Amino acid sequence: MDLAVVLIAARFALYLDLMLVFGLPLFSLYTLRTAGQQASVDVIRSSTISILLLAGIALSAFSFLLIAAVMSDVPVHEIDRDALRAMLDETAIGTAAKVRTIALLAALPLSFLLRAKPRTWWALASGLGAVALGSLAWTGHGAADEGRVGLVHLAADIVHLLAAGVWIGAIAALFLLLARANKECDDPHDRAILAHRGLDDFSIVGTISVALLIVTGIVNSWILVGPANFLSLPASLYGRLLLIKLLLFAGMLGLAALNRFRLTPAIKGSLATGQSAAAVSSISYSVAVEAILAVAVLMLVAWIGTLDPLATSA
Repeated sequence: MDLAVVLIAARFALYLDLMLVFGLPLFSLYTLRTAGQQASVDVIRSSTISILLLAGIALSAFSFLLIAAVMSDVPVHEIDRDALRAMLDETAIGTAAKVRTIALLAALPLSFLLRAKPRTWWALASGLGAVALGSLAWTGHGAADEGRVGLVHLAADIVHLLAAGVWIGAIAALFLLLARANKECDDPHDRAILAHRGLDDFSIVGTISVALLIVTGIVNSWILVGPANFLSLPASLYGRLLLIKLLLFAGMLGLAALNRFRLTPAIKGSLATGQSAAAVSSISYSVAVEAILAVAVLMLVAWIGTLDPLATSA
């Protein structure tokens, strides 16, 4: 298999993993407001986060090796150890990899030490997850510029990653909550209440994350492409993939709006009549489609990050 394809696949897996490491505990943190919502801990368990942390450590190391191999134009098993050490110690990519690994390793023992204190655990896990996720900005286009433009671009990339992590983590958490709400072995009414609370709590956070994604996306596109080149985007592979990504993102926005302004209120209305199964089923389908679109967007992000924005041919 082509090394570039493996790198794209590894980047996708790492992006998804770290967004879940950050977004899942954060979701639990802002939905654990009342005793009735403690049930979300049963859905998003510390053991799940621990598995994601271990996967993140492995994927980070593997991705670093792949980047080194691509930069050296050699197979992974032929990478020179001195060159690899120099890249780890003397480049921003290497520093970011070390910071990411330290953050993930630091979070691992906390999952065992703080099981009796869920709020503290979720807060520390999401904080360390934010560090790990934000470090990915140094592996993309945001670290290529210098001076003030470089700082703005890098900051926009970090905020973009974190905002995406909030949204994707919430989609995964809501999917798990809604799946549980559809189980016949649970009380449908109680699970509908839990699903509605999770959806309702995410509404404000989701709006903020979407706004940040749009603003930082515009900043990144302005710097990478430039307003004069927007019309020529279809002429390059980078541009075509970017346009597809924007279309998928628009689809996610549409579903998010449907969930917030129609399907979530429908669940609330159904609670009064005791007929919540259909409402929960409808929003479960919508969140599932939104999750599929999110995965597709991340795949494109992983691919786009390996391409030259200035290239004009496929």
